[in-house]
Amino acid sequence: MKKVYGSASEAMDGLLFDGMFIAAGGFGLCGLPENLLNAIRTAGTKNLTFASNNAGVDDFGIGILLQTRQVKKMIASYVGENDTFMQQYLSGELELEFNPQGTLAERMRSAGCGIPGFYTKTGVGTVIADGKEHKDFNGETYILETGLFADLSIVKAWKADETGNLVFRKTARNFNPAAAMCGKVCVAEVEEIVPTGSLDPDLIHLPGIYVHRLIQGEHEKRIEQRTLRVT
Repeated sequence: MKKVYGSASEAMDGLLFDGMFIAAGGFGLCGLPENLLNAIRTAGTKNLTFASNNAGVDDFGIGILLQTRQVKKMIASYVGENDTFMQQYLSGELELEFNPQGTLAERMRSAGCGIPGFYTKTGVGTVIADGKEHKDFNGETYILETGLFADLSIVKAWKADETGNLVFRKTARNFNPAAAMCGKVCVAEVEEIVPTGSLDPDLIHLPGIYVHRLIQGEHEKRIEQRTLRVT
């Protein structure tokens, strides 16, 4: 089965449709599948629902799809640093479902494991719990959260072999493995593709069984908040 494609547009061919649900990896501006997001923008696919830790910034990450108004709903933990997001949300153009960060990661991971729901204490007694099933375990109250089963996962990793085994680097490991697991199809972009068998099996973070298509691309190393100290 061929997994390696020549470009982001080739890798996304036949996968995109209006109204689809996409899970995207990344943490802040680290580990964003920027080439795949650009391919979605070029394709013009609209009315998209995204599950992602954040929405990037105005001109980077999912922010580029907010600029073109291709996103109708965000399922996210953090939405700061993005004026376009704020304007569209306040005007009623963009739907928002806030999730605690750990809950969002577990909703992705659970779906990838075929688990339709789980109970958590996070959010009990807050608006997060409104409308959700409550259940007591050992004298403690929990709420039911459902798994996020996406039509498509797009993620960014450091290295891959030709069968799709992925290695993430540092902060880019946040959310990318969980996001990769929960889609019916997963497309990954990486900085380097190495021959099959050259990766140490003990260092593989996500097995290739989860990855269906793969590209190698150039990536921008952005710094979200630059802090300087004079010594």
